[in-house]
Amino acid sequence: MTEEIEKDNTWVIVGVSIAAIVLLVVLLKKDETKHLESGAVAQLQTETFSKIEKRHTSNNSSAEQISGK
Repeated sequence: MTEEIEKDNTWVIVGVSIAAIVLLVVLLKKDETKHLESGAVAQLQTETFSKIEKRHTSNNSSAEQISGK
């Protein structure tokens, strides 16, 4: 008359869940930073800053324009 003891799988489920979450975070982080490797961000920043500088210099009036000559 031996009773069967049920195996408690709680810690196995917790461990597998933690491992799955860590793996998911690593994969998503890798995918998130993929666009930084292409250099597109640096190119876009360069283009943006050049346009800002061009607009800044074209908005400044020269001394002749201000005096009306």
